[in-house]
Amino acid sequence: MSNQLKIKISIADRVYPLTINPAQEEGLRKAAKKIEEMIKRFEKSYAVRDKQDVLAMCALQFAAQVEQKGIDKNTDEQHIEDKLEALNQLLQEHLT
Repeated sequence: MSNQLKIKISIADRVYPLTINPAQEEGLRKAAKKIEEMIKRFEKSYAVRDKQDVLAMCALQFAAQVEQKGIDKNTDEQHIEDKLEALNQLLQEHLT
Protein backbone atom coordinates (compact mmCIF):
# COMPACT_ATOMS: atom_id res chain seq x y z
CA MET A 1 0.00 0.00 0.00
CA SER A 2 2.96 2.31 0.54
CA ASN A 3 3.67 2.57 -3.18
CA GLN A 4 0.18 3.92 -3.88
CA LEU A 5 -0.18 7.42 -5.30
CA LYS A 6 -2.92 9.90 -4.40
CA ILE A 7 -4.07 12.04 -7.30
CA LYS A 8 -7.04 14.24 -8.16
CA ILE A 9 -8.78 13.91 -11.51
CA SER A 10 -11.21 16.57 -12.72
CA ILE A 11 -14.12 15.50 -14.92
CA ALA A 12 -17.16 17.63 -15.76
CA ASP A 13 -16.31 20.29 -13.16
CA ARG A 14 -15.96 17.73 -10.38
CA VAL A 15 -12.79 16.59 -8.69
CA TYR A 16 -12.30 12.92 -7.95
CA PRO A 17 -9.57 11.95 -5.48
CA LEU A 18 -8.06 8.58 -6.36
CA THR A 19 -5.50 6.29 -4.80
CA ILE A 20 -3.77 4.45 -7.60
CA ASN A 21 -0.74 2.45 -8.60
CA PRO A 22 1.80 4.94 -10.02
CA ALA A 23 1.88 2.99 -13.29
CA GLN A 24 -1.79 3.94 -13.84
CA GLU A 25 -1.34 7.69 -13.53
CA GLU A 26 -0.51 8.52 -17.14
CA GLY A 27 -3.40 6.45 -18.49
CA LEU A 28 -5.91 7.96 -16.07
CA ARG A 29 -4.80 11.51 -16.81
CA LYS A 30 -4.98 10.91 -20.56
CA ALA A 31 -8.43 9.36 -20.20
CA ALA A 32 -9.67 12.31 -18.14
CA LYS A 33 -8.30 14.70 -20.76
CA LYS A 34 -10.08 12.81 -23.56
CA ILE A 35 -13.32 12.88 -21.58
CA GLU A 36 -13.00 16.65 -21.04
CA GLU A 37 -12.33 17.19 -24.77
CA MET A 38 -15.33 15.05 -25.68
CA ILE A 39 -17.54 16.95 -23.22
CA LYS A 40 -16.56 20.24 -24.86
CA ARG A 41 -17.31 18.82 -28.34
CA PHE A 42 -20.74 17.56 -27.27
CA GLU A 43 -21.58 20.85 -25.55
CA LYS A 44 -20.59 22.82 -28.67
CA SER A 45 -22.44 20.54 -31.08
CA TYR A 46 -25.65 19.93 -29.14
CA ALA A 47 -27.89 21.98 -26.92
CA VAL A 48 -27.19 20.10 -23.71
CA ARG A 49 -28.76 21.24 -20.48
CA ASP A 50 -27.46 18.57 -18.18
CA LYS A 51 -23.91 17.33 -17.61
CA GLN A 52 -25.38 13.89 -16.98
CA ASP A 53 -26.52 13.73 -20.60
CA VAL A 54 -23.08 14.73 -21.84
CA LEU A 55 -21.39 12.17 -19.60
CA ALA A 56 -23.78 9.46 -20.81
CA MET A 57 -22.91 10.29 -24.42
CA CYS A 58 -19.19 10.18 -23.57
CA ALA A 59 -19.62 6.78 -21.91
CA LEU A 60 -21.52 5.52 -24.95
CA GLN A 61 -18.85 6.81 -27.32
CA PHE A 62 -16.01 5.18 -25.37
CA ALA A 63 -17.90 1.89 -24.99
CA ALA A 64 -18.67 1.87 -28.72
CA GLN A 65 -14.97 2.41 -29.49
CA VAL A 66 -13.99 -0.52 -27.27
CA GLU A 67 -16.62 -2.77 -28.85
CA GLN A 68 -15.62 -1.75 -32.37
CA LYS A 69 -11.97 -2.52 -31.63
CA GLY A 70 -13.01 -5.98 -30.46
CA ILE A 71 -15.03 -6.51 -33.64
CA ASP A 72 -12.15 -5.26 -35.79
CA LYS A 73 -9.70 -7.52 -33.94
CA ASN A 74 -11.90 -10.56 -34.51
CA THR A 75 -12.26 -9.67 -38.19
CA ASP A 76 -8.49 -9.23 -38.51
CA GLU A 77 -7.85 -12.54 -36.75
CA GLN A 78 -10.27 -14.33 -39.07
CA HIS A 79 -8.60 -12.73 -42.11
CA ILE A 80 -5.18 -13.86 -40.87
CA GLU A 81 -6.47 -17.39 -40.23
CA ASP A 82 -7.92 -17.52 -43.74
CA LYS A 83 -4.61 -16.41 -45.26
CA LEU A 84 -2.65 -18.91 -43.19
CA GLU A 85 -5.02 -21.68 -44.22
CA ALA A 86 -4.62 -20.73 -47.89
CA LEU A 87 -0.83 -20.64 -47.51
CA ASN A 88 -0.88 -24.01 -45.76
CA GLN A 89 -2.97 -25.44 -48.60
CA LEU A 90 -0.48 -24.12 -51.16
CA LEU A 91 2.40 -25.67 -49.24
CA GLN A 92 0.59 -28.99 -48.99
CA GLU A 93 -0.09 -28.99 -52.71
CA HIS A 94 3.53 -28.15 -53.46
CA LEU A 95 4.91 -30.85 -51.16
CA THR A 96 2.69 -33.64 -52.49
